[in-house]
Amino acid sequence: MDHDVAGMVRKAMPDWTIAEILPRSGGQLATVFEVRSADGDAVIVKVYDPEWAWKQAKEVYVYGLLEPSLKNLVPTVIHAEPAGETHAFTVLSKVDGVPLSEVTPPDYRPIYEQAGALLAKIHRIPQPAYGYLTDQVLEPLPSNDLYLRRQFAKKLDEFQELGGDPALHARITRYVAEHPFPADAAPVLCHNDFHEGNLLVDPETWRLTGIIDVENAIAADPLIDLAKAQYYSIKDDSSKLEGLLAGYGELPAGWQQRTTVYRLYHALELWDWFKLIGVTDPLESIAGDLADILGTAGADPVR
Repeated sequence: MDHDVAGMVRKAMPDWTIAEILPRSGGQLATVFEVRSADGDAVIVKVYDPEWAWKQAKEVYVYGLLEPSLKNLVPTVIHAEPAGETHAFTVLSKVDGVPLSEVTPPDYRPIYEQAGALLAKIHRIPQPAYGYLTDQVLEPLPSNDLYLRRQFAKKLDEFQELGGDPALHARITRYVAEHPFPADAAPVLCHNDFHEGNLLVDPETWRLTGIIDVENAIAADPLIDLAKAQYYSIKDDSSKLEGLLAGYGELPAGWQQRTTVYRLYHALELWDWFKLIGVTDPLESIAGDLADILGTAGADPVR
């Protein structure tokens, strides 16, 4: 659908003279544009599909939580317009840099050290309970164990409904039933999409310049973020992992077991999402990941 992006920018910033409007990579939830002014400034305009307009309040809230500690490493919300004469749209400051996923640095370790330090700052923002974030914690739960059991139950039901392998479903279900989840982690703000596609870098200096996309933010055990970085971007790259951990700082005892369980959850959630939106090519590989993670976690093989 065509959007009057120029009109949106004029409404948000009436003194601006627009020189150029460029489509940017978006997602299933919104269409994203970069708008440049005649004097060289730039902003990001995010236009939400109607069924996802509720995400706007979440982004405004979460960026507000992050700004005091991360400063210019996250976008500033310049204007947020709810749905009315147009789709809901948000105008954000543009954070310089390119996604780490789009470039190849000579050495990933120092970038991941910076990423670890950034993640530690995010995890110093406490939350009152465990749960999904909008501009509050939805359906809050008092313990990590209760939250993860609810999430695994939800994603296992989806896996079954979407035609996932019954034997794999049974293995995951049995593992979740037999293993308590760590309950000693206080809930904090978790980005919950901490991977190379959302980390911005300067390809001249290889400095980390920012992090974007808070649409999946949750209140949870901070190790959920480390696990997602492992599963989505680090995989078996020891240099990346060593850098992330060095930058992050001290970790609790048993962190490897916790991140293994959380990687299992992230892989299950990703399988469900891809199957739901009709992206079928990665499904076999993700199912293999689920089986491998279960093996690492000490789950019984299929009997």
